[in-house]
This record gives sequence, C-alpha cells and structure tokens, in this order.
Amino acid sequence: MVRLAAWSGWTMAAGSLLAAVGAEAATAKREAFGRLPDGTAIEAVVLSGSNGVSARVMTLGATLQSLNVPGRDGKVADITLGYDDAASYVTKPNFWGQTVGRYANRIRGGKFALDGKSYQLPLNDKTNSLHGGTKGFDKVIWKITEVKSGPRASVTMVMTSPAGDQGYPGTLQVTATYSLDDAGSLTIDLGAKSDAPTIVNLTNHALFDMAGEGSAGGIYAQKLTIPAKRYTPVDATLIPTGELKPVAGTVFDFTQGRIVGEGVRDGRDPQIVIGRGYDHNFALDKGATKDPQLAARLEDPVSGRVLEVLTTEPGVQFYSGNFLDGSLIGKSGHVYRMGDGIALEPQKFPDTPNQPAFGSARVEPGKPYHHIMVFRVSTAR
Repeated sequence: MVRLAAWSGWTMAAGSLLAAVGAEAATAKREAFGRLPDGTAIEAVVLSGSNGVSARVMTLGATLQSLNVPGRDGKVADITLGYDDAASYVTKPNFWGQTVGRYANRIRGGKFALDGKSYQLPLNDKTNSLHGGTKGFDKVIWKITEVKSGPRASVTMVMTSPAGDQGYPGTLQVTATYSLDDAGSLTIDLGAKSDAPTIVNLTNHALFDMAGEGSAGGIYAQKLTIPAKRYTPVDATLIPTGELKPVAGTVFDFTQGRIVGEGVRDGRDPQIVIGRGYDHNFALDKGATKDPQLAARLEDPVSGRVLEVLTTEPGVQFYSGNFLDGSLIGKSGHVYRMGDGIALEPQKFPDTPNQPAFGSARVEPGKPYHHIMVFRVSTAR
C-alpha cells in the first residue's frame, strides 16, 4: 500500500509536470486561408507561444501574414502590414511579409554575369530588376512539408525554381522554415540548393508598425537602432554607387538609436531626397556571421513593443514606407499611407553580383545558400 501510494503520488506529480510543460509548449495549427481569384486554395499555419505572441504564415509567397505581439498593457496587436485575405495579395500586390528572391533588392539593369556568360532579368523597377523579377518567389505557392508543435512550433515550406525562371540560371530547390518559441523569437531559416552556378539572396519583406498596423501615428515616433557605422549611398535609380559611406554626422546614424521622424524628411541630405526618405542598405559592423547577430532594433515608446532583427547576413535594408500612397486598403480596412510601416530586410548588399567589392552572391552545386534571420519581440518597461 505504501508503494502504491508513493507511485500514485509520483504519477500525479509527473502528470502535473507534463501538463505544465504542455501548457508552456508552442503550438502549430494548420488552417485554410481562402482562395485566389482563379480558385486556387491557400493554406496557412498559425504558430502560437504561451506568452501571447503568434504568427500566421501562408503558402502564397511563404508569407508572414501576421505577427501578433502584446504591449506593456497586455493588449495584443498585429505589428505587420498586409491583407486579411489571400486574394488581395494577388489582386493588389505589394511586398508585405513575403519571402523574396531569387535576388532580394535591386540589380542594375537586370543584368549580371557568371563565368563569362551574361544573364538578363525582367525590369520590374523602372530600369532595374527588383526582388526576383515580375514573378519572384513572393508570387509562388509554396508546399508545406512539415508542421510541428513543441518547444519550438514550426512550419517548413518548399518550392522549386526551374532553370531560366525569370532569367536566372540553375534549378533551385528552396526551403523556408518559420519557428516560434515561448520567448518571443520567430526564426526564419532560408536555404537553397542549385544544380548549376547562380545567384541567390533571400529575405523576408515584412513591414512593421510596433504600435500596431494601421496605427494613427505610424512609425515616425518610433526609435530605431542599427549597429552599422557605414551605409551604401545610391544613385537616382536606387542602385548603390559602390561607396561605403560613414554614417557619423548624418541622418543615417542609427548606432545609438534615433527617432525615425528626425531624419526621414531631411531634404538637406541628397540621399533622403533620392529615396523619398530611407530606402538604403546598411553595412552591419558584424559582417556575415555563422550565427544570427543584431541587425536592427525598433521600439514603440507608447506600447513598449520592441522588435529586434538578427541575421547571419552582412547587410540590412531600411525602408521607411515612402511609396505607400493611400491607394491600398489593408487589414481591418486601414488605409496605408507613407510612413505606416518600416521594412528591415536582412540580406546581401543590393547589386552585389555587379559589384565585387560587396562580396559574392554566388551559389553552385555543393555550395548551398543558407540564411538565418530572427524577429525577436519583447516589451520595454
């Protein structure tokens, strides 16, 4: 009887422990997310942590459709711009949370060369190719291969980009894994393997408003920190000039943190005039790293919500939503205007294939591409 009682007590204690562990575990739930205008069904996976943070990832574009984060008052808000339905991502396209590639950002004239051979990409940004061309990875329906709950809830999606897709050489097998833990870190693990030499630069193109998407004040009162002593100035077409310019003494100095609105309209800086605000790559002090390190920190002083972006890549593109003109109606019927969202895109430098001083974007058989980025959210007290 004593042994039975002891066993029963241990069993109850173990059961309580297991229940507590289960309560702390992050969950992944697969769900339907509407249809495209042609009737194609879109799926999504909702990743939820025990601290109130949740993310929805949809198969169209391997897109971060929402990222819900509590503020210091406990109120949860979606901090990403986008649409409430899948069809709008097709009928009213914009880069809101999608996985972009093959080459994120701009390539001058849509041209590059590999091993003495020239390649021409679609020109979808005036005279340049942007985010992979007219049908980049953001417009592809990815396939879900794994959904897991546990200490880290995750979803893995895959796609194949055939040789010649948008003018790029090599057949590319691409994987995107989103995983969320109970500490508020959403990790995006991006990988690609090619059967021939090609170029690859993948990132996520979420636009953030830490006050909550569609907030009355937008992002201008939010504080941004970027640990980069240099940035890459651009020409009139937003292609880097090749210079690595010091940020010290300019409106591009975010090393100690600054309010976004302090410099976004400073017409005395010709770079702000060219970009209609910020639309520039920052050369991170850390460079390319094996493990993700800090690329940017964004804080809303009112709600206390904080976003830290970490990456293994050497650069981060800061875009202050300059081209949002009020013509697009987003989530909850919100009209998105200039300054309603910030993109912080970890990546290789723009136009790297044409500027050897920036490094290399080359991927070839036996030498796959790998990028780990993290959106880590928290609350400042």
